Amino acid sequence: MTDTHESTPASVWRNPIHFLAFGFGSGAIRPAPGTWGTLAALPFVLLWQQLPLGGYALVILLSTLLGIWLCHRTAADLGVHDHGGIVWDEFVGLWIALWLAPTGWAWLLAGFVLFRLFDIWKPWPIGWVDRRVGGGLGIMLDDVIAGVMALLVLLLGEWLLAMV
Repeated sequence: MTDTHESTPASVWRNPIHFLAFGFGSGAIRPAPGTWGTLAALPFVLLWQQLPLGGYALVILLSTLLGIWLCHRTAADLGVHDHGGIVWDEFVGLWIALWLAPTGWAWLLAGFVLFRLFDIWKPWPIGWVDRRVGGGLGIMLDDVIAGVMALLVLLLGEWLLAMV
């Protein structure tokens, strides 16, 4: 479980691995570093949406694999599993939430809110993964699942709106 009360280590500003894991420094913003990190990830979605679906999927895959390593390494260096400032997982989770979603500001906002709700509330299986999977994989996996769940809700919403 993430503890968001740790102070920001000075290494975030001088170690490029920590800087990336802290979402380009967005994870250092208090309170609610996960929300700030998710907000910092939003502009990238506008770039990824310009890619073909396969290109966006490749960004997600590579960012997830990179994130497992980044988050593991940063957590090990800091001696804190899932330090509250580590927000690369939020970046990837949001990117997943908006991967197949319709474009437009309303959908971006809906994806942002849904992802944050799933990430904070941690319904099953998110909470189960958060409690039982360790290391960089554990840090990343609960947010990956939250992103998938948010995406599924967005796609359901799109389908329901098309039925009206």
